[in-house]
Amino acid sequence: MKIVAPKPFTFHRGPRAVLLLHGFTGNSADVRMLGRALEKHGYTCHAPIYRGHGKTPEELLKYTPDDWWEDVVQAYDDLKNMGHDEIAVAGLSLGGLFSLKLGYSKPVKGIVPMCAPMYFKNKDVLYQGVLQFAREFKEKEGKTKDQIEKEMSAFDSKELQQLLKENEQLVDEVKKNIDMIYAPIFIVQAKNDQMVNIDSAKIIYNEVESTEKSIKMYEESGHVITLDKEREQLHEDVLQFLNSLDWKE
Repeated sequence: MKIVAPKPFTFHRGPRAVLLLHGFTGNSADVRMLGRALEKHGYTCHAPIYRGHGKTPEELLKYTPDDWWEDVVQAYDDLKNMGHDEIAVAGLSLGGLFSLKLGYSKPVKGIVPMCAPMYFKNKDVLYQGVLQFAREFKEKEGKTKDQIEKEMSAFDSKELQQLLKENEQLVDEVKKNIDMIYAPIFIVQAKNDQMVNIDSAKIIYNEVESTEKSIKMYEESGHVITLDKEREQLHEDVLQFLNSLDWKE
């Protein structure tokens, strides 16, 4: 079966802009429903897809977190070029890390990191998660078991280990710099997060220098909180946070 590649999206509405960032191995579908919910209330929403994402698992191995950070900065600049002077950012998982990095690298109106890791549950959890993603992708393609095993063996490579190492280095880099964040921040964490140590949310809350900061634990959600059972509550909470910001327009 041919899998249709997801696309970036831009929902044009009002002058208030929100950059929406997806997770590692994910794509713009992770944040599409959130984007639609915010669009209904007058927010322009823009979501890129990082290079190598939304395609075959092998494509992921061709790029690095540095490449994906360039994609995030380009998406921020795209909103600027559309005429948006004030930009808030909300990101899931890896996108949450990037939302924090953007918070100390560029002027942002507000930040919503969702299930952003300062620590993972254990050393292997990211590795196992990528393997699961790769296997499920190949199953959806309709490949035979033998073909899947052959491709999985090739995928589980030095290149994959290097990519995971670079992801861990990104976490460490962001963790060391979040005390340079001063923008208003709403920290979102799922209690049943299978990937991230949920104490990550408290670390972010305690380390940022923002005077306007809040944190919420979602009791019934897992790591991909934007697609889970409390997503409508999440939409309301993010909207409430964004509405509370001191926008010029």
